[in-house]
Amino acid sequence: MKNPLYLILLLFGFSLSAFGQTINHSGFIEFLQKHVSNKGEVDYKTIKANDSELNTYLNQFIAVSPKESWTKNETLAYWINAYNAFTIKLIIDNYPVESIKDIKNPWDQKFIPINGKLLSLNYIEHEVLRNMNEPRIHFAIVCASASCPQLLNEAYIPEKLDKQLTTVTKQFLADSSKNRIQKNSLELSKIFKWFSKDFKENGSLITFLNTYSDVKIASDAKIEYMDYSWELND
Repeated sequence: MKNPLYLILLLFGFSLSAFGQTINHSGFIEFLQKHVSNKGEVDYKTIKANDSELNTYLNQFIAVSPKESWTKNETLAYWINAYNAFTIKLIIDNYPVESIKDIKNPWDQKFIPINGKLLSLNYIEHEVLRNMNEPRIHFAIVCASASCPQLLNEAYIPEKLDKQLTTVTKQFLADSSKNRIQKNSLELSKIFKWFSKDFKENGSLITFLNTYSDVKIASDAKIEYMDYSWELND
């Protein structure tokens, strides 16, 4: 069930100018540190029992959307946090579930109230974030599944964004349950197959991997892709 406040504000057409012009991520930082382990495991059961902290944070997105005057990092942080926070909202609204795929059309549901519209997770990922020429977003946005990148237990903030994106990218590549990297052979997450174009914007996939991998990979390394688990990341 959608938060009634979302629908009320949208119904009466509240303008963004009536509210604050920036998102305060401090509450989301506290929320994530409380409910997400260092391994990225999310305590959905506890969140569902008391979702007031999450809803307080989500309600800010009704009031604020990115402006042309924002920096790229401000805009990226906004959309990454929105994707992750509303994914958690989607899960708890349907919990208990064993997988996000148990929810009908999880990525196409239009339930995210931003700039007077209801958006979907797919819209945020494919129409916004993937068009910002930052392939590391694929290791920051998390689809609530075991094979997804680990959910960072802190919010993304503009001042630290580059460091945070580098950290989660390196962490994902070093996780042998999701990628097995050797000099001449690679077993990679299907993320690299599904979004291969994004990782080749500034060179080959191997070029991208070598930027963040602890292992120096040969340019002709053999590539295979691992099975993807959609089991809930709890």
